Amino acid sequence: MPPIDNGHVTDGDHCRVIAGTHKGKYGTVRDINMSKGGNVTITVVQSDGDRFKTLARNVLVEPRQDRRTR
Repeated sequence: MPPIDNGHVTDGDHCRVIAGTHKGKYGTVRDINMSKGGNVTITVVQSDGDRFKTLARNVLVEPRQDRRTR
């Protein structure tokens, strides 16, 4: 199987969905796959534990916020 080229999404990234059915939701990227048609799909896990699948092209990766403040 060829390597998955998802462009910009990696497992563990925090993302916000900017298009599609789940527009406006956000969470952590998990389980990156490539469909038979060549689309990269991801599972997004929200902070409350809910999961949904969407296309990687529909998400915007947000920078991680460092929880350590001084």
